[in-house]
Amino acid sequence: MPLDRRLFLQYCSALGLTGTLFPGVLYAKIEEGEPITPETIACAERIAGLSFTEEQRQMMVEDLTERLKDYEAMRQVPLPNDVIPAFVFDPTIGGKPIPEGTAGMRWEPRPVERPRSDEDLAFMTVAELSYLLKTRQVRSVELTELYLARMKRYDPVLKAVITYTEERAMAQARQADEELDAGHWRGPLHGVPYGAKDLLAVPGYRTTWGAKPYENQVLDVTAAVIEKLDAAGAVLVAKLTLGALAWGDVWFGGQTKNPWNIEQGSSGSSAGPGAAVAAGLVPFAIGSETLGSIVSPSTRNGVTGHRPTFGAVSRYGAMTLAWTMDKLGPMARSAEDCALVFDVIRGRDPRDPSTRDMPFPFDPNFDVRQLRVGYLAEAFEEDYENREADLQTLQVLRDLGIELKPIRLPDDLPVSAMLLTLEVEAAAAFDELTRTGGVDLMVRQGRNTWPHVFRVARFVPAVEFLQANRIRTLLMQRMAEVFRKVDVFVSPTFGGGTLRITNLTGHPCVCVPNAFHPLKDNPLSPRRRPGSITFIGGLYRDAEVLMLAHAYQQATDFHRRRPPIR
Repeated sequence: MPLDRRLFLQYCSALGLTGTLFPGVLYAKIEEGEPITPETIACAERIAGLSFTEEQRQMMVEDLTERLKDYEAMRQVPLPNDVIPAFVFDPTIGGKPIPEGTAGMRWEPRPVERPRSDEDLAFMTVAELSYLLKTRQVRSVELTELYLARMKRYDPVLKAVITYTEERAMAQARQADEELDAGHWRGPLHGVPYGAKDLLAVPGYRTTWGAKPYENQVLDVTAAVIEKLDAAGAVLVAKLTLGALAWGDVWFGGQTKNPWNIEQGSSGSSAGPGAAVAAGLVPFAIGSETLGSIVSPSTRNGVTGHRPTFGAVSRYGAMTLAWTMDKLGPMARSAEDCALVFDVIRGRDPRDPSTRDMPFPFDPNFDVRQLRVGYLAEAFEEDYENREADLQTLQVLRDLGIELKPIRLPDDLPVSAMLLTLEVEAAAAFDELTRTGGVDLMVRQGRNTWPHVFRVARFVPAVEFLQANRIRTLLMQRMAEVFRKVDVFVSPTFGGGTLRITNLTGHPCVCVPNAFHPLKDNPLSPRRRPGSITFIGGLYRDAEVLMLAHAYQQATDFHRRRPPIR
């Protein structure tokens, strides 16, 4: 018997969502005093793709009415964003164990002379700045003042900074200089300024998550990555923008711009880190990725981004979007710089049970011909904008003596459907914000925005959420098969489904610039459209990925190019 349209709209199309209607199915808001009825259940069936008999619906009414009390009881328990679920995602379920050993990276500063201009100094790599600081050709206070001045000069255009941490930075820089003057060198990052995406907590400063409802939020904890960078002597100069709640490049202060073309956003959600590194406002920054938030802004801004293996870097003190997919990683000028930063921030942290210790035998002089390198052959055959540059990248690798082996990624599983995992976890992380109407304060509204996604996710059946994660296990198993054949593979950054697959499975990647295309409507303009290519490695094999990316960058100069910022 067809459902009454008025009832369907009344019960099933409301956007104010408050709980489950029957096990696994989330229901639309029931008006005060109005009971759950068989008709209410029938509406929910439509949404969940299920079908029960009238007798079954009648039997369910009493239990579902009682369950509403359970939901209300749970909602009385405060659940801050940092409270984790009672389960931990383990990417090794796919059959690929963590490599044995505790080997660390091999690296020594290489001699370099201080450039004559401050502009050239601002665009030096972390590796180069490290040598200048260690040999006292430049002082940390001087560098810190330089980068702060550049931020204040260019940020009115780029909108990449949410909060300056100037007082903290100057104190850190003075301490770094005192220690370096005394001959105490903490390591490659000692005295090097940097920026952090503003989902990382720093006491005494706002942690806004880029969203209006949290504009004045101050958290009395220090994020684990900030702690480790503090211990390494790095200097935090600013908290950088992110698209609100880690989506896009629009935040409560506007849109962060791309230094290569300021009429365009810098992509996101690590919008500020991408723009700031590209514009020479910091030599490196810490970004985060759940589904492309390091890779996409690295591409748009023409910088190098490293998305580490899931669980390689602690997320303690970072905003949670999706417990089983969030990852923190460096964005910098080069793969070598990313390796230097990653070596500091990686490692086990009992405050984040997903973290693991792992070997990181990065060696900038490693002979990459020893690696088994694959390439996603079919993806390179497609027609897409950056194809010629990507094919040239493959040729550079061949010229380095690397034999590229064609590979295929699993294509027999519904990857897009599995992404409901992200939507449901994000909706849970910001459940109270949705139920209280706080999402209405966010700048971006409508479809393809968090407020809408949070609401829709409340209708995902719990059973289907678990089934998606069971299929995710199959995907991890398929990817383990791929990495039995190769150590690293190369893919068009946005081709072949690579970005979605590897974010679900937790594999590491390094995204590097490999083209700067002229604008189609104004080819004579100094503005450019950066292109990138991506290297993907086995779980906890971040060193191999970074070494291959480093070898590519040693043979090219794309990572050295500077934007017009106009």
